[in-house]
Amino acid sequence: MAESSAQAFVDSHRDEGTTELFGITELCREFGITLRALRFYEDKGLLSPRRINGARVYTRRDRARLALILRAKAIGSPLSEIKRYLDLYGVQGEGRAQQLSYVIERTDQEIVDLEKKRAQIDETLAELRVINTYSRNQLQERQ
Repeated sequence: MAESSAQAFVDSHRDEGTTELFGITELCREFGITLRALRFYEDKGLLSPRRINGARVYTRRDRARLALILRAKAIGSPLSEIKRYLDLYGVQGEGRAQQLSYVIERTDQEIVDLEKKRAQIDETLAELRVINTYSRNQLQERQ
């Protein structure tokens, strides 16, 4: 019941061509996540929807934050870093420069780490190829 009244409220505050508010089901469907996942992000302080008659109602800002959360998770960022990044933004975007500096710092470090891992993988592949070739030659000599 609360969900339908909240959805009615959301629908009544939409302009033509724009969506100012979103219901929980709508966001879950749009981003392909569960209600449980969305509530988890709320519990961690990453999202803070409004409540209307007990139901959650999300703003454009919440929607944008959710998109960033999911993108950051997809590249392996821990929730603590995601929260720090989101908190840097501030209420009106006053921390955008800090946010960008943080992203540059984190991506620079991640690039260095991944390049090291790639070098280790390349080295391991080279060793495996030598072992593989040696083993094939040994087997061929025995046949």
